[in-house]
Amino acid sequence: MLLRVCSSPSSFFNLRPLHLFTSSPKLPFGRPSLRREFRLIPSRSSSSSSSFHRMESPPASSSSQTPVTASETDSLAKDLQNQNLGASVDEGGAKIKRKLEDFNWDHSFVKELPGDPRSDVTSREVLHACYSKVSPSVPVDDPQLVAWSDSVAELLELDPKEFERPDFPLLLSGAKPLPGSMPYAQCYGGHQFGMWAGQLGDGRAITLGEVLNSKGERWELQLKGAGKTPYSRFADGLAVLRSSIREFLCSEAMHFLGIPTTRALCLLTTGQDVTRDMFYDGNPKEEPGAIVCRVSQSFLRFGSYQIHASRGEEDLEIVRKLADYAIKHHFPHIESMNRSDDSLSFITGKEDDSVVDLTSNKYAAWVVEIAERTATLVARWQGVGFTHGVLNTDNMSILGQTIDYGPFGFLDAFDPSFTPNTTDLPGRRYCFANQPDIGLWNIAQFAKSLAVAELINQKEANYAMERYGEKFMDEYQAIMSKKLGLSKYNKEIISKLLNNMAVDKVDYTNFFRLLSNVKADPNTPEAELLKPLKAALLDIGKERKEAWIKWVQAYIQEVSGSDTSDEERKARMDSVNPKYILRNYLCQSAIDAAEQGDFSEVNNLIRLMKNPYEDQPGMEKYARLPPAWAYRPGVCMLSCSS
Repeated sequence: MLLRVCSSPSSFFNLRPLHLFTSSPKLPFGRPSLRREFRLIPSRSSSSSSSFHRMESPPASSSSQTPVTASETDSLAKDLQNQNLGASVDEGGAKIKRKLEDFNWDHSFVKELPGDPRSDVTSREVLHACYSKVSPSVPVDDPQLVAWSDSVAELLELDPKEFERPDFPLLLSGAKPLPGSMPYAQCYGGHQFGMWAGQLGDGRAITLGEVLNSKGERWELQLKGAGKTPYSRFADGLAVLRSSIREFLCSEAMHFLGIPTTRALCLLTTGQDVTRDMFYDGNPKEEPGAIVCRVSQSFLRFGSYQIHASRGEEDLEIVRKLADYAIKHHFPHIESMNRSDDSLSFITGKEDDSVVDLTSNKYAAWVVEIAERTATLVARWQGVGFTHGVLNTDNMSILGQTIDYGPFGFLDAFDPSFTPNTTDLPGRRYCFANQPDIGLWNIAQFAKSLAVAELINQKEANYAMERYGEKFMDEYQAIMSKKLGLSKYNKEIISKLLNNMAVDKVDYTNFFRLLSNVKADPNTPEAELLKPLKAALLDIGKERKEAWIKWVQAYIQEVSGSDTSDEERKARMDSVNPKYILRNYLCQSAIDAAEQGDFSEVNNLIRLMKNPYEDQPGMEKYARLPPAWAYRPGVCMLSCSS
């Protein structure tokens, strides 16, 4: 059974066209268009709890005034910051601190899934296999550890003193085998810019294996830039310092913003130069080589399933095995769903056979959960103004994590059509405003792979896409309401605000941070209304000033109806509106210094990004608007070259 999935997001889902946005105030910037495309509301005949949680969808008639409950929004910014960060202790109460040699390796991926019988790194099509065993081969010359994450070390229960070992750079660059590791490169495919690209795979990332900590948590260690694999094609399998710094910093910054993400244990220089043509313009140059040790519960992607589904009958069983593996190790609650729980049955239409029972098919429950996790992830991106830049299906994690940091960018001036990827410029497929729809399109490709393998049927695939739309709008409305300090979602207030911001190119991060200073006093003199926002509303003329005054008056009228004090509202808003984000120019400043051997700015940014919602006296310069040089090519926009 095949799903009809076209290469254009708008053609398959009947979503709004993925057009270029302009600064016209008439454009509907208030929210993405997904809610109007997904009107099917699941029926819930039972309110009993289960392992499969979801937020209630509001009735269509209340779309502009959706209540925002504390349970939905109180932890929007910080609920993931402390995930798994509780220190592990032994029976005597002492904190567990392991040496590298003491890691508890598991290697379930290699042991439970089919592998490539060959172990050479010759670029080739790898058939009937989920991975190829391959050892790191990066050339090094006195590699150096230049940055690390204490919080990731704590996840692994790694003794911080291990970072001081003379051989640490050799072990974590792959130049010296890490005891107990069983390195491999994963096979996967994917759609790139809407077109099927066939086999892709880990072309420069080599997974060392899975480390189990004392809590039973599984963490994969992966070296990015560790050398050639069978999936390297014509590339060298290496990475340069600039892209490695960006990945290291952003994965940690996103974590402390409260956004699901892969993590980074450490950053090392190899001591060898790597040739790169940064702009693909025929002008290659030598750049310092580097390696990032990435950490995640799993690096499985949508493309990990797509590649096997695309290869015909012989490989469809691999799709099932890979799904079973993921459910067993990363979604174990799905295996234990109670088949008597009728709250997990949903009506998707008027037909007699329109009921989707998630308890009768674990794969249906699984794809629905992945759709919901993805929707939540994208909503949180929109909340902080993050643009991934390369939302190909091979860059989509089944865990709902941000993965593969390439030419990403946070919004400076609010521009819904912003893309940080020079390769994306012609159509801006992956621009900020399109991310919700692209997430849905990618879910469709993933669901299609499972349907081809007959793990789910068309009703179940369609229901997963419906849940994506509903979950995204639930999360997005809650996030935006919290950012504005509203007790309930107000479509008109938020739409007009985002339109105003787009017209006047207002800094996204700084505006929301300043908005918490507005007092809920309807009697505020008109001349005083914009003073709290003065630092964000720069160079606006009389007409635009009047538009902003009108909006602030409506906003004050809305928040003044709440019992929340100005002080309490400010504290809540500041807890979800970061003062500091990893702006591209901050990354570039750190890169410029690092390429001269000075890594102090890299480490300054690591410390700064650990507390993005705090004022941090003395660090105010990091919240400033980008300087003029920040808009040059290679800073505000980058290519996929690394």
